[in-house]
Amino acid sequence: MPFYLRPSAPTAPDALICGDPARALAIAQRVLVKPRMSNHNRGLWGYYGETARGRALTVQATGIGAPSAVAVLTDSIRLGVGRMIRIGTCAALGGSPPLGSTAVVTAAAADDGASRALGARGEVRPDDELTARLAAAADGSPATVRSADLVPADDGPGPGGAPGLHDLQTAAVLGLGRRLGVPTAAAVVVRSLDGRPLEDEPLEAALLRLGDAAVAALADT
Repeated sequence: MPFYLRPSAPTAPDALICGDPARALAIAQRVLVKPRMSNHNRGLWGYYGETARGRALTVQATGIGAPSAVAVLTDSIRLGVGRMIRIGTCAALGGSPPLGSTAVVTAAAADDGASRALGARGEVRPDDELTARLAAAADGSPATVRSADLVPADDGPGPGGAPGLHDLQTAAVLGLGRRLGVPTAAAVVVRSLDGRPLEDEPLEAALLRLGDAAVAALADT
């Protein structure tokens, strides 16, 4: 019995995951022929359906930050998810890469409490095969993301203030996948650069393209 999700539809073996519930809806509408809401408990919107190629797929929101993501994904795995790809956003500090660019995660530095509680030390790496498929399908560059408990600072020293890409949950998501034997990959879109945000429309367009790439990666078996 899951603790946090209350499924009202099946759970597919493959899942796309993202933090924002509204984004989960947008991605589900993009990649599923007839998306069916599978969870609305706690505002963690989830969807189930088939892709245009007839492949069952779950799209699930995880909420903000690593503890929420770990709780939701642990439930999702209990319900039958066997592979997952995180579609997320990140902040860039130090002048690059540009706003709206996509990074396929090849490692995540575990600077957050949740990933360390899962046993991560140093960097956590995604599943090699799934990441290679995602990189082939996505228009993005390989990168390391640094995951922390706090939103990164862009105004000098402090949590997450080092140059590079920063987010709140990739290391924990990858660490959970490793711990439970679930192949996991991740890609993120740069939504802010040194504190300057990307406008909503290009951000959503980039994330939907990434959703298409993730579906292609999961279908390429």
